[in-house]
Order: sequence, then structure tokens, then C-alpha cells
Amino acid sequence: MTMVDLSEAHDFRANPYPHYAKLRAEGPVHTIRAEGFERIWLIVGYEESRAALADERFSKDWRTADNSSAAASPIYANMLEMDAPHHTRLRKLVAREFTARRIDALRPRVQQVTDQLLDAMVPAGSADLVDALAFPLPMTVICELIGVPDLDRDAFRRMTGSLVAPTTPEEEAEAARAMGAYLVELIEDKRCAPGQDLMSALIEARDEGGDRLSSDELVGMAFLLLVAGHETTVNLISNGVRALLDHPEQLALLRADPGLIDGAVEEMLRYDGPVETATFRFTREPVKVGSTVIPAGEPVLVALASADRDPGRYPEPDTFDIRREAKGHLAFGHGMHFCLGAPLARMEGRIAIRTLLERCPELARDPQGGEPDWLPGLLMRGVRRLPVRW
Repeated sequence: MTMVDLSEAHDFRANPYPHYAKLRAEGPVHTIRAEGFERIWLIVGYEESRAALADERFSKDWRTADNSSAAASPIYANMLEMDAPHHTRLRKLVAREFTARRIDALRPRVQQVTDQLLDAMVPAGSADLVDALAFPLPMTVICELIGVPDLDRDAFRRMTGSLVAPTTPEEEAEAARAMGAYLVELIEDKRCAPGQDLMSALIEARDEGGDRLSSDELVGMAFLLLVAGHETTVNLISNGVRALLDHPEQLALLRADPGLIDGAVEEMLRYDGPVETATFRFTREPVKVGSTVIPAGEPVLVALASADRDPGRYPEPDTFDIRREAKGHLAFGHGMHFCLGAPLARMEGRIAIRTLLERCPELARDPQGGEPDWLPGLLMRGVRRLPVRW
């Protein structure tokens, strides 16, 4: 099997999909080069990706692998980085507080924050949509839900960016250290001044047997909720708006019938979702994917972006069609690690994009905006800036 170096692929960051299509045509699994690993196994087919995401022979726990140095920070003591039964225990504790009723109750507040952000943005006639709407909306909502409205968002955004889209391993390690220290302080403040919020509830949460979150687990949970609670939605909104602006006939269709917004958001998630590859898994034993056997103890990435463009699952997958039946996409994962915050992200995306189109009927790319600044790395898919005008 040929080792692929995606960093050498021309324009991969701007448009990885032709490269994924070429890999899929050659087979559902490949090996790629990446800093810090001799090789990584990359799964690119839809059926194989869906199966791998639910296969417990793939471990999520860094401590089961040789590449475990990054797990030293307490931010990694979170359920995304754990297997059953530890994952099951943590998810049960948080799911009791992260209920559908609590999320649905946020709908008026999401609309209010969106309106306030657009009230500030619209008179200017142009803006960076990431700074003006896509970032502050989910950040405000998750901070209020968790109970940290006074979070230093500029500092948090810098640390988050260095963790989800690092340019060097050293940058990632320093961000993990800084984030861990920051969240320890935040949680201690919350212990001293609890409220009617999710973080206070998690500090006090106990299951039927009296089990509760440890100090490191609280840090890990705060990290996961804050980062996953905003980062994916930032890119859902900005990627979705980019897709509409790149396909004016679809934009016109949605303007003509705003009732299409639910399906449009699902197609945005499928077509150019916010997470390019799921976080690392490691084989507990040899696992056969297609006709290839991945040896035990190997790092594996599931390319969600590739799976959702697989023509075996979606006819004409490179066509952006907001009337498509896009359900079944893997943008939020699959299996026991399926994103707990998916309903909140969907709601924020629908409200933000629908309201933006209502308030800015002449929305277009800003020709003075320059070239897109793509997020580095294979984890997140999106841009740092999205200059628009109206």
C-alpha cells in the first residue's frame, strides 16, 4: 500500500474532496504521513467509516496507545477520549443535565442573541461573518448554558484554535497546559459561587450509586462542552454560508422558501461539514477494513468529510442540493460517541442562517476580502475569516 502525504497534495486545504475521491476509488482505507506518527490509517468510505465509528475494537483512549503524551493534561479526561465503561459513566452523568427540554428552552435565547449580533453587524454593510456572528453566537450560548458568561473569550478562542487546528505539536502541548490551568481556576470559581447552570449541576451531580465527577473529569468535561459546544457550530455556520454563496441557485431557493432551512442545514453538514476527520482511534487488535487488515496498536482516523461525499451513499455527492435527503450523514459522528450537542448545533445553525438571510437580502462575498484563511490540520474544516457584504 502506498503511503500518502496529504500535505504535499496541491490545494488540499482549500478543497480536499477531489483528493478523497481519488483515495476512495483506490480503496476504503489508506496510510498517510503526519508529524508525530510513523503512519496513520485513514478510512475514507462511507460504509467502512460508519462501521468503524461504532466498532469497539477501535479504542478512543490515548492511554491504550504508545502516543499517549498528549493525554497528560486533565482536559483529556473527557468522554470523547474514553471507552466504555468509563465513557458510559461520564455520558450518563452529563446527559441528565444536557436534556432535550433544556436545549429546546434555549431557542428564544438563541434567537435573541442572533438578533443582537445582527443589530450590531447589519448597519456596517460588510463584516467578517466569523467574528460578527458565527463565533460569538455559539460561544455566548454555551457559556450561558454552562454558567461562565464572563469567560475571557479572546483568550479562550486563541487556546481553542491552538488545540483543534495546531500548526506544531509544541503549540498544541502549550495550549493544552494553558487550557487545563484556565479551566481549573474557572471550576474553582464555580464551586465558590454555584448557580442554576450546567457546570454547577455537574459539580454536584451524582448517579444512583453516589458516583460523581473527579476534579480532572470536571476539567475534561468543561473543556469538551466549551470546545465542542462552540467550535463545530462556528464552522457549521460559516461553511454553510460559504456553500450558499458558492451556489446562488440554492441560495435563491432557500430565500424563496425559508421552510427548507432544516434540510438545508443537513445538506450543509453533509456537503462541507465542520469536522473533517473524527478524533483518533487506536486498534485494540487487528481489524479488517475492506480487504485491508489494520494491525493492532495503530492510530486510525475516520474521514467524515470523505464518507459524506461517497457516491455509494449519496448520488452526485459533489452537488450541493438543499432539497437532498441528506440524513444519515456522519458530520456528528456515529455510535456511542455521537455528538451530544448535535441538537443544539442544528438549532443554532438554522436560526443563525435563516435570520442572516432575512436581515441581509443582498448578502455576498466581499471582493476585498482576500483569499480564504483555511484552518490547518485534518480535524476541523473551515476558515478563520469569511468577509461578506450586503
